[in-house]
Amino acid sequence: MADDLLRQIPFIFLTSKGTEKDILEGYDMGIADYVVKTAGPRVIVAKVNAILKSLGKERQKVVSELHSAANSMRVKVVPEVAASFKGYDIKQWHVPYQGIPGGDFIDYFILDKDNIAVILGDVMGKKWGAWYFAFAYAGYVRSALRIVLQTAKEYKTNEILQQVNNSVYQDAKISEVFATLSILILNNETKTVRYSGAGDLPIFYKAADSSQVKKMQSAGRLLGFAAEGNYDEVTLDFKQNDLLYIITDGILESRNSAGEQFGVKGLEKLIKNISYTDDPIEKVQAEFRAFTGNQFEDDVSLITIKAI
Repeated sequence: MADDLLRQIPFIFLTSKGTEKDILEGYDMGIADYVVKTAGPRVIVAKVNAILKSLGKERQKVVSELHSAANSMRVKVVPEVAASFKGYDIKQWHVPYQGIPGGDFIDYFILDKDNIAVILGDVMGKKWGAWYFAFAYAGYVRSALRIVLQTAKEYKTNEILQQVNNSVYQDAKISEVFATLSILILNNETKTVRYSGAGDLPIFYKAADSSQVKKMQSAGRLLGFAAEGNYDEVTLDFKQNDLLYIITDGILESRNSAGEQFGVKGLEKLIKNISYTDDPIEKVQAEFRAFTGNQFEDDVSLITIKAI
């Protein structure tokens, strides 16, 4: 009970010591239940089942309260559906870990009739286990980004990202809290995509006329890590039926029953086999759910962008 890693596990005494003094002493130690050895196996199984059911109900209550709190704050860090924008088919897939709002956030911001910003981020430092902290911090980063986009004179993703980093770096009061961020600006007139990233995972590009998958890794630092993020910008000429995949680490780090991670190679192989006639989201969902047995280890977030 003194071990922080073990104390949350329910402990049941199974003992021949059956006096009232023994039983009370056991409960005083903080155990979940006390079973005297004269009890039959069915009693022991019933007590264990009762504890498991109680824990399940407690968790359901907590999750329900978390959702109620999030709704009462009227804050959403992931929209219900992806944005609609001329010249592009944008889709999203987001599954919060165990149904609890987490640190992943998605946003779409229409800059003008020709440009839209697509944003995917992930708050790190969730080791505190405080869902509301990650949730609130994600909302803060999202708000800072929207303010910068509203006042941006030029749509250069690296400059926009640096301005957001300035805001986060100067205002963040808690150490060891950073975020990854991918920002893309799609233009429907020039059919170009500008991309910059802050410590994010690679984005994956597949041309319609090729079976190869191009992985693009940003060089920028985590958001809020340092005053200068050293962000660069990559520009893609997007042709009809070309595909882009943007992810957070929930997909790459989830494992199968053998303990193997899905990983970059797994995602690359999957994207390679997707044709321009397939639904890119449905293909990934089916393969990923089959690989993990539908047991995810973190928030799962994916955005696909297809030129049409």
